Amino acid sequence: MKKVILCAIAIMAFGFANAQKTRFGVKGGLNIATIGGADESNALVGFQLGGFAEINIWKKLYIQPELLFSAQGAKFDGYNGQRDYTVNLNYINVPVLAKYYITKQFSVEAGPQLGLLVSSKNIEDEKSVDVAFNLGAGYNFTDNFSVGIRYTIGLSNVYDYNDRYDGYYYDNRYTNNVLALTAAYKF
Repeated sequence: MKKVILCAIAIMAFGFANAQKTRFGVKGGLNIATIGGADESNALVGFQLGGFAEINIWKKLYIQPELLFSAQGAKFDGYNGQRDYTVNLNYINVPVLAKYYITKQFSVEAGPQLGLLVSSKNIEDEKSVDVAFNLGAGYNFTDNFSVGIRYTIGLSNVYDYNDRYDGYYYDNRYTNNVLALTAAYKF
């Protein structure tokens, strides 16, 4: 975890050194989240909000570290007379993306993400760290305003029960999966 944060700081420091090729911005948007592997889970609508740096490293290739607050989780249907309930998982996410501009307006992006759990509701034995991989695309309407779509594929288990619970082994991985629709403004 410390290595990822130090890496993000190093990338941002590199960006400060090359300030003429770096732009900073803010972004926010809508999350449509679920917990993969849980058959009874339904999508939960949340949000994300944060900032980013866009660092030009070579021609049309950029590195984009971000710092985001992200509301994730899932809705679950009750069974055996139980009521429906919602699992809320709030993270501070640090994605570090490679971003390539196919044209001046259209870009594609991919990269890893580390999430630190800051709060949760209606869940037991949750992990405090989440690892994921992002795939996305963006469109610049102007030099400053853009929109994007991104899918976050969870790589680590949401629950911290070490694959063993009540004497039984679990093969399922319950992962955070998020489709995000965002708007961003670069300074």
